[in-house]
Amino acid sequence: MAVRWLLFVSVLLLVPSCSDVPGLSQGSEDQGDGNSRSPRSANSLEVISLFVGGEKVEFLENPATRDLLARKYGIRLDAVKAGSVEMVRELDVRGKDALWPSNDIAVEFYKMRGGVSVKDDIMFNSPIVVYTGWNIANALIQQGYVQKRGETYYIVRFPALLEEIDAGKTWKELGLNFYGNVSIRCTDPTRSNSGNMFCGLVANLLNEGEVVDEGDLATVGPKVKEFFSRLGMMEHSSGDIFRKFIATGIQNSMVVGYENQIVEFMLAHPNSRQAIQSSVCILYPQPTVWSSHPVIALNEKGKKLIEALSDPEIQELAWKEHGFRSGLMGVTQNVGDLGIPSVPQNIESVMPLPTAAAMDKLVELLSQ
Repeated sequence: MAVRWLLFVSVLLLVPSCSDVPGLSQGSEDQGDGNSRSPRSANSLEVISLFVGGEKVEFLENPATRDLLARKYGIRLDAVKAGSVEMVRELDVRGKDALWPSNDIAVEFYKMRGGVSVKDDIMFNSPIVVYTGWNIANALIQQGYVQKRGETYYIVRFPALLEEIDAGKTWKELGLNFYGNVSIRCTDPTRSNSGNMFCGLVANLLNEGEVVDEGDLATVGPKVKEFFSRLGMMEHSSGDIFRKFIATGIQNSMVVGYENQIVEFMLAHPNSRQAIQSSVCILYPQPTVWSSHPVIALNEKGKKLIEALSDPEIQELAWKEHGFRSGLMGVTQNVGDLGIPSVPQNIESVMPLPTAAAMDKLVELLSQ
């Protein structure tokens, strides 16, 4: 199995990923083989320009997604990849019709800086998880940090694990022959959403499990800054850190990501599903936080995008091919559709992120 996995990774590394391309744009509508169901030519489609979080790139590049948007709504997307935090705090949004970050607090960040929108609505949800190799997962099970319930693995002593990391616990103390201290890698909290959400979760847990507000920052802020200062250089994109983990880091690291990333990866590589499942363990922190994916419509074209993405066909496609749980009221999805036993039907242990004002100040603190 290890040989098969190495062969698979070797092929993967040779295939360029659209999530590795800065300034991603969908380009013109595919014409296909003449059997396309879209009655419109590429030139007749209305172009909607937006910034989008990197974890949604594969969904937007899916020909089925592009076909549905063109055929049913007459639109194509000019989507540029950007970090969820930077798109609402730093980037020039002139000329954009919408922003699609990966955190509903991003909506508040945008408004706090005077951003004007005509509508915002959550399209998808995905819980924050930790990816690791089975050697690390088994060591965490033996130490009592992780438990298996049904087919799902939960970090049941997550605050205790964070305390051990903060105290400098080594991999060798976990029974693993790795150099250095135990760490959980994540993206840059000042730029990317998965790192930002993990930062919020860490802050809450360092605050004795209480949701952080501005009044807690004098005590909690320095602890959070110290925790993240130990992580060294951090990736700017959730898609990038996940791809590097799959390619090179499975056996010797823990990485923060979204549940949908591994689901999407396995669905895209069905012939390698067994090798992936035998190499990667998905750990669900207890508690975790939801990564919500709100579209912020900056004008009427942005509102049209919200309407299109709310379409039941597009929502079903996002779930069955990319692992995004719906963010719309009344929509239920069956994990049996995915064929991945370790993914639970429901995410039950979830806590709110710190307040938007507190998160904004944490980002400023970590930027210093």
